[in-house]
Amino acid sequence: MVEMGQVSLHVDIAGLHMKNPVTVGSGTFAAGREYSDFIDVSKLGAVTTKGVSLHGWPGNDGTRIAETPSGMLNSIGLQNPGVDHLMEEDLPWLNERGATIIVNVAGHSVDEYAQVIERLENASLDAYEVNISCPNVDGGGMSFGADPALASEVISACRSRTNRPLIAKLTPNVTDITLIAKAVQDAGADAVSLINTVCGMAIDANTRRSILARGIGGLSGPAIKPIALGMVWQCYKAIDIPIIGMGGIRSGLDAVEFLLAGARAVSVGTANFIDPCAAMQVIEGIERYCVDQGVSDVNELVGALEW
Repeated sequence: MVEMGQVSLHVDIAGLHMKNPVTVGSGTFAAGREYSDFIDVSKLGAVTTKGVSLHGWPGNDGTRIAETPSGMLNSIGLQNPGVDHLMEEDLPWLNERGATIIVNVAGHSVDEYAQVIERLENASLDAYEVNISCPNVDGGGMSFGADPALASEVISACRSRTNRPLIAKLTPNVTDITLIAKAVQDAGADAVSLINTVCGMAIDANTRRSILARGIGGLSGPAIKPIALGMVWQCYKAIDIPIIGMGGIRSGLDAVEFLLAGARAVSVGTANFIDPCAAMQVIEGIERYCVDQGVSDVNELVGALEW
């Protein structure tokens, strides 16, 4: 008989020790300060910061958010104040609260990714998540994550700069996500996180204009959960490194589905905008499922999908 409080929720992502298998989606939680009135960030398995670049990025102009049925489109443009601000303001705040920290790294060139890692190497953090969905300004704007060779190049450059756990965040906007997953594994990634947002659009029929200023944005939320689950399962069968699953997770049962599909941890993203306590409720829901199922260790669920 397993009771609440008796379930082991600890997971290890290639040396990243998480007290439970739940982090938050980059770009949905800033660095946690805005949510601290609602939750204790140290209770999360990890805080994944908003993407940080070498220098601040202003982000996109015009309308950048659009609500859609069961989802949200965004075209923020990875707005951020830069790595120095993260090191001076956000990382000390997170460390004071005892949070486990994953820094999401962004760049518009291979060299920029590498320089961000170099700047952060003397800072106190636990792992890097490399956002290879950024456009390659040196290569015509194609996303680094859309091509196995480009993805490999970024991860190799980052790998050479650090011994910390390195997580590659994969885009679903590809023909075969397993090819990208294999490429980053071979390049030295310790884990992958997937999926990032799915390309989409919203149109105002009355004005006959796109709602987002840039037309195409990234779709997140419950609408993409089946896509995310399918890609996690595909990658689980194709690679040997751990997976952090994300895409439409709102409840403990949603999270459990990702674990059964092969994810070792999960990330709660868009749900944070609806309920600032969403991630904590997911943690509790996972534990409640384990109790109901007589599971004493959450790791028993990983890849336990029956076929």
